[in-house]
Amino acid sequence: MPGNAAPAPSFRRAFVLGGGGYLGAHEVGMLKALLEAGIRPDLVVGTSVGAINGALVSADPTPAAVDRLTEVWTGLASSAVFAGSVLQRARTAARSRTYLHSNTQLRALLEADLHGRRIEDLAVPFQCVAAGIESAAEHWFTEGPVVDALLASSAVPGLLPAVRIGDRHYLDGGLVNSIPVGRAVTLGAREVYVLQVGRVEKPLRPARRPWEVPLVAFEIARRHRFARELSDLPADVTVHVLPTGSADDAVPGPIGQLRYRDAERVTERIDRAYAASARYLAALPARHG
Repeated sequence: MPGNAAPAPSFRRAFVLGGGGYLGAHEVGMLKALLEAGIRPDLVVGTSVGAINGALVSADPTPAAVDRLTEVWTGLASSAVFAGSVLQRARTAARSRTYLHSNTQLRALLEADLHGRRIEDLAVPFQCVAAGIESAAEHWFTEGPVVDALLASSAVPGLLPAVRIGDRHYLDGGLVNSIPVGRAVTLGAREVYVLQVGRVEKPLRPARRPWEVPLVAFEIARRHRFARELSDLPADVTVHVLPTGSADDAVPGPIGQLRYRDAERVTERIDRAYAASARYLAALPARHG
């Protein structure tokens, strides 16, 4: 599948949507604030759950897409995507040896909105990243079936199966590029809006339990890359990191990101991120174009 080389076109304004599991609901509130403020993207790039949010907005960059995303997120608590008892998940793990859930239900959910569309046919240019297993490198999807690309970008290790496309296999894009600001800038963006899930808003704390150790290590790696890309930006690039408005979701404990089946606070996260981002955007100097 092509997609590793950056194509020639330049895109002035980009939305960059990071990964973060259920915390990705924050991004829905941010999208609502952006679109209500009349800010439309020329390019959307995303990782993992951010790729899913971004693809739906790329398909329909209007408030209607945000309404649909809100419905999807608020319905996740009763969704079959991650359904199943502990025993059922244990059986799936025993059978697969590598994951707890099939991606069949997630594929069906995505197809219901994207209807077999291709990346190159979306209303707004869109790209998403996945971790290539054979290449041990990031792989950018710039064309082809959008649902296949989204499943690859959101294939959380141990939770969902690796996705095979052609003769290659892919895992969650957050492993290699969790908040891909650099990709947007490489493609020509000079005004970048970063939609993130809150984990960059507070200092990281040392692990307190054995299972937090690898999560803290991963968080250090993802934050380091994001900070490095921000520090390396050209002088003519403006980046806006939108706030979530949810201090308790930042990083009080890395184990929280594993609660992928807890959708009880989805509406609260959407509303808080919307309010905080709307305030942030309203305080910006008047924009032109």
